[in-house]
Amino acid sequence: MNYPVIAEQVLATVQGAWWSRRRRRDDMPQLPPGAVYVLRVGGNYRPFPEGMVFDPAHPDVLDASSVSLVDTRARLVEVERTLPSVSEADNFTVRASFTCQVTDPAVIARQGVIDVTVPLRAYLMGDGDLPRVSAGHRVEEVNAVRTEVGHRMTAYSAIVPPRVAGMSVEFVSAEVHASDDLRDWEQKLRDERRSWELQRGQRDFETQDALRIAELLAQGSDHVDAFGIARKEIDVTEAAARIHRSTGEEAARRHEAEAADRAHARNRETAETQIRRDMLLTLLRQMGGNEYVDYQQVLEQVLRETKSQKASGVGAAADVRMVESGPAHRGGPNPARESSPRPQGGFVKDEDDVVE
Repeated sequence: MNYPVIAEQVLATVQGAWWSRRRRRDDMPQLPPGAVYVLRVGGNYRPFPEGMVFDPAHPDVLDASSVSLVDTRARLVEVERTLPSVSEADNFTVRASFTCQVTDPAVIARQGVIDVTVPLRAYLMGDGDLPRVSAGHRVEEVNAVRTEVGHRMTAYSAIVPPRVAGMSVEFVSAEVHASDDLRDWEQKLRDERRSWELQRGQRDFETQDALRIAELLAQGSDHVDAFGIARKEIDVTEAAARIHRSTGEEAARRHEAEAADRAHARNRETAETQIRRDMLLTLLRQMGGNEYVDYQQVLEQVLRETKSQKASGVGAAADVRMVESGPAHRGGPNPARESSPRPQGGFVKDEDDVVE
């Protein structure tokens, strides 16, 4: 670090008569902003008047054997020192900051302070009690070490202020850093943690988005279409045409289902009616030759047992058929048969009465 002395250059002797002696402008180094010339004339160091236009015939310029460029602006300078920890494998690094500004360029040039960090580092190393602050801590306890080092440096700079001849120096702050290995490890952990948190956030967003879409779909296709139209992702004409088409298809399916239900009911009713008719015909054929049976009561009992809801209609039809079959007895009413006792309750009294 070239501060506060930026550069130094030896000057050649100027030859010639005293009235014609002039130093060439090329012999002098270029002066940057914020810097001044300090000329060595004999054994003395004399700064060239600040703000004065450079005069190649100035006596100091003519008689100078060397020139120094001194930066007079205030600068923030940082110096470092290594501090031990509990483990011998790990160390702390203290970085102390100082504000520096040249107050006497001639003294600075005489001292030849090319790098101000050298005396400041010597000042920082002069605190023999500073290593004791960090020696009892592990490298992971860097935050606690920062606090204690800050307090120690504040007290130390107040009791023993930093001094550099020809400059004003003030202590600003002290920072403590862990070793590079620990810093790399912590950075790796931090990156992994951030990556995991990013993945978890993405999964949470996907879950929330899925729940939102599920709620949207649960409200029906019309709500989905309205949402798409509001976001200008669905055309209104296409949505209306699709809704009209789906409505027509649903009506057609409903009509077909109703027609199928009616046909099934008719077929079932027809089958049940046919079964009852076949049962009645079979029963009537078996009892057609028995003149002691009360057909009306038999039919009513059969209809009750089959739980038919059309007993009266079927019974009436059966009466008609029975009336039509009456002429089978051509001899007219038989007094003997009419005078015979009727079976009780419409049933045959015993098996012998069935056989003629």
